[in-house]
Order: sequence, then structure tokens, then C-alpha cells
Amino acid sequence: MDIMALTAVELAKKIRQREISAREAVEAAFRNIEKQEAVLHSYVTLDREGAFRRAEAVQRRIDAGEEVGILAGVPVAVKDNICTKGILTTCSSKILENFVPFFSAEAMQNLEQAGAVLIGKTNMDEFAMGSTTETSYYGVTKNPWNTEYVPGGSSGGSCAAVAAEECAFALGSDTGGSIRQPSSFCGVTGLKPTYGTVSRYGLIAYGSSLDQIGPIAKDVSDCAAILEAVASYDSKDSTSIKRESYDFTSALVEDVKGLRIGIPRDYFTEGLDIEVKAAIEKAIRVLEERGALVEEFDLNFVEYAIPAYYIIASAEASSNLARFDGVKYGYRTEEYEGLHAMYKRTRSEGFGAEVKRRIMLGSFVLSSGYYDAYYLKALKTKALIKKAFDRAFERYDVIAAPVSPATAPKLGESLSDPIQMYLGDIYTISVNLAGLPGISVPCGVDEKGLPIGMQLIGNCFEEKKIIRAAYTWEQSRTYQRCPIAKKEVG
Repeated sequence: MDIMALTAVELAKKIRQREISAREAVEAAFRNIEKQEAVLHSYVTLDREGAFRRAEAVQRRIDAGEEVGILAGVPVAVKDNICTKGILTTCSSKILENFVPFFSAEAMQNLEQAGAVLIGKTNMDEFAMGSTTETSYYGVTKNPWNTEYVPGGSSGGSCAAVAAEECAFALGSDTGGSIRQPSSFCGVTGLKPTYGTVSRYGLIAYGSSLDQIGPIAKDVSDCAAILEAVASYDSKDSTSIKRESYDFTSALVEDVKGLRIGIPRDYFTEGLDIEVKAAIEKAIRVLEERGALVEEFDLNFVEYAIPAYYIIASAEASSNLARFDGVKYGYRTEEYEGLHAMYKRTRSEGFGAEVKRRIMLGSFVLSSGYYDAYYLKALKTKALIKKAFDRAFERYDVIAAPVSPATAPKLGESLSDPIQMYLGDIYTISVNLAGLPGISVPCGVDEKGLPIGMQLIGNCFEEKKIIRAAYTWEQSRTYQRCPIAKKEVG
């Protein structure tokens, strides 16, 4: 049996029924890591000893006949900006190269209660700033479908690890598409929940009004089960929302009859790759054949989303990252004279180029004389974008759209032109500005053999509708394993 080819839900069931032990599942994950990690570089930190210890603790509970969580014994990887007690949490940055948290993020604690076994922390764009997982201080992650291409970002390490079957599922964070875009590039499923559904306590902040933790897995069923496990109200997070229900798995129904699906014309115009457009339109036709009511409409404000997003995100980043100064924790420069020199040298040496670029942009738009001209206008634009979505959801249950204008670019192409990299986020960032839920599901491959993802967007707190639509689409196809995962372990 190829253990890591199973979905997280399938694997958890077999572990509970004692067909597979928790230790065997963790061993299978580490075998794939040993085989592939030198090439892919999905992980920053591996915790082999801790993983086996946690697996054995779960197994003892199963053997004793105790009630265990829905993900008991399943190996999970977690993005390296989510705090894990006693395990390095670096945000893939030099400035946090020695940071070991004394607590775990609320989402991580919820996963542990569900019985999942943490095996390591995944590589990411430094402080989640990037779309390719090339800005990491610890090196580049490669796409398991073709190692000459990027896996996307900033949760590229998590998505590559899931696609390459180096873990059963992973957690990522999504500030402007950082779960959905790499999921699309790596041919896996990624879900960004409504803002406030999953606690941000213990998530090292990039843009506080935009960040949201979410699941990355092989299929929609896994994502629904994982979201059910990690979502909760948390009084430690001032943006956490107490929802009436955290039941998402009941939406796993193959039925879209009468579901109103809106297709924004603005997302299917010039700039969208022909193969990507064709694959998404084909997937939408399948939903229409199953009874969904499909209609085109004008969303508006799409062209303003990117400038608004990068002004707001950079402003929040400049504020959030001010705490990394070499005083209390993290990297400190070795040679300096005086406190201000220590601040300057530490931050100059500790942050990478992309992080510095966004801190400077954020400091500029918040500065006296420019706050009204840029930051305040961006906030007003954000409100207009939210109103445009509100109007759309008066008529539609779900919006179907591309995730990215094209499939994964080659390594090195995006870093040479940061503006082009920013423009690649055009279809994902509006979801974060409006606080909406969105899911990326695989819907084909291009002529280069690279995956294409379809994005389904729902209204606030209506994850069930996008899960139902995504699940229905998924039943029309079989999960495609990436080439590297199908190779036999030597």
C-alpha cells in the first residue's frame, strides 16, 4: 500500500481502524522527504524525533480504545510563519533564524487536539512577501510537477510538500492569494476561509487585516475536514469571529442544482492565458451540466485591487515588522556602536530585498503628507470592492474565476520584474480585501504539463456553498498525482 497516496481523511480512517499505525504513516512521509527533499526543498525545519514521539502518543490512545480526533496519526506540515512550541519558526527570514516560540498558534493547538502529527515547518517567501517562494532566506522551493518552475507563493513549501506527498496535508496562510495561487500551481486544493474563522493568534503577522490561515490538501473533502478541525472562536485574537456553526463536512454533497454561479467578465479579458481560460470554462460547463445556473456579470473595480492591496498590505507590514529590531528575540548584528546603529544594522542584515521594499513602501504611504493621498484612498477603494462583491452575492451563490493569469513561471523569471509578480495576484487579492472565502481546485494541465486551478469564491461565512460546488466538480475527475510522487521509492 502506498500510504502517502491516500488522502488525509482516508489515512486517518485506516489509522483509527488499525490497518496502518501512526508510526508507519510518519515513516512513509519521511521516506518521501528523504527521496525528494534535496531537489524540492519544501521544508525549512524537520522534527523527526518529535514526530515519532507524537505518533506513538496518538497510537497509545487508539490502542487503549480512547476517542481520538478526526485527523489522528496523520502527518502534517505547517508553514513556517505559524508558531510551534519548541520548534524553530523563522518566517524563512534571517532575522528569525534562531526564534523558538514558547507557545503554539491556536490553529496548531486545534490540529493537535484533532490528533494530527506535526513533522516539520515548510519553506515560504520571507514573511509571506512574494508569489514564488523564491524570496526565502533558506533557498528556493521547486515545483514538484517540473523542478524548473516555481511552486507559487507564499505558501509554496506547503503546497509542494502536499503535491509531492511529503505530508498528508498542510497549513498555509493567505494574505493575497498565498494559499490559492500555489495550490493552483502545484495541482492541489487550497481553501482560504472567511476572515476571522481561523484564529490568527500565533500567526506571525504580515497584513493583519488580510491574513488568514487555511488548509492545503489533495482534495475538497480533506480541506473541509481540516477546516472543521482548525476553525474556532478565540478570545486571544481580537479579529476572531464566533460563528454559529463550524460544520463544513456536511457540505460535501454532489449537488449544484439551482446553485447560481456568477462569471465576472473582468476576470476573463486580455491577459488571461488561453489554456487557463479554456480549462476553467470547461470546468464551469461541467457544473452547468449538473444543474448550476451560470451567468456572466460585471464585477468592476478589478483594476484598482492591486494598488489598493499593495498599499494596505505594505502599510500593515511596515508596522508589524517594526518589532524585529534585534532587542528581544531573533537575529542581532555583531558589530555596532549605539542603539540606533544596532537597529539599522540588524534590520539591514536581517531582512531580504522584497521585505525591505514593502517596508519602505508602507512607511512612505503612512508618512505625513502621503497618508491621505495613498493609504486613506486605498481603504476607501477596499470598501468599494467589498460593496461590489456584496452586490454580486445578492444575485449569485458562488463566483467562478481563474486563480492566476497563467500557470507557474520558470524559476528566476518573476524576481527580475517585481511589478509583473504583483500583477499575477490580480484574481486573488480582492477576496482578501473583502474578507471572503475562496477555494482553488485543480481543473487541468497546460501543454507544458503544469497544473491549472479554478477559483470558487463565496460570500462571507458561506464556505459551505463553495465546498459543495468544488466537491461536485471534483467528482467529475480523478486526482492527478504529480510525476515525482508517482516514482517508486528506491
